[in-house]
Amino acid sequence: MDKTQIIILAGGKGTRMQSNGPKVLVEVGGEPIILRLLKAVETVCSNSTIIVGYQGEEVIKATENKYHYIWQKEQLGTGHAVACAREALADEVIKNIVVLPGDHPLISTETLEELVRLHESSGATLTLTTGMADNFIGDFAAFYNFGRIVRDRTGAVDRIVELKDANEEEKKISEVNFGYYCFDSAWLWKNIDKLKDNNKAKEYYLTDLVQLAVNQGEKISVFTTKDTAEGFGINMPEQLAIVEKYLEGLKII
Repeated sequence: MDKTQIIILAGGKGTRMQSNGPKVLVEVGGEPIILRLLKAVETVCSNSTIIVGYQGEEVIKATENKYHYIWQKEQLGTGHAVACAREALADEVIKNIVVLPGDHPLISTETLEELVRLHESSGATLTLTTGMADNFIGDFAAFYNFGRIVRDRTGAVDRIVELKDANEEEKKISEVNFGYYCFDSAWLWKNIDKLKDNNKAKEYYLTDLVQLAVNQGEKISVFTTKDTAEGFGINMPEQLAIVEKYLEGLKII
């Protein structure tokens, strides 16, 4: 198995997309979101792990049953989804675990490679990917619902706060979390069960591992994308239109 393993979170339902099927199978640029994403990850990991849930059989079929699939029987959050993979991936040969949301079709191979390269060269326990949302103006208003990067007085990452849990000052922070992570695998599997669901959504947030790493004094690195558009996710028809526009080569403002 590869030194770096990629986990793609693909268990969600496309409710806000007005779709009855899995969100990752919504078409963008003429193909399902997840197929576009899988093309980007192939050079980083030859056999990605896909977490499936809602209508998972359809996701497996669309991806030709050629990846490693793990079922998330209950939708209890991103942290819970990753925890479902621990038994299968807690292998000492795997050094890095990259976690990607399955509804983000614009992440590039270059960004993934740089994320892993920074993680390894910095000796970090956790490396996260961020972008600057330019005050949430125009198309970048789509980032308003993303988690905010809260830094301490030295400029180091202190925590990530989700929008529904953020106060008014935190909501003004323009640096947002894209949800692309690279973890030291041994640390991840040792700490994944420490996540709590004491938030308004009553879910296990993968983002809470950042606070946990800070509390433990672990090294956290941050990779900021050169192209903020790589962080666009697709949760609603309006966001699908933005991504389609980007793929057509039109300027995003």
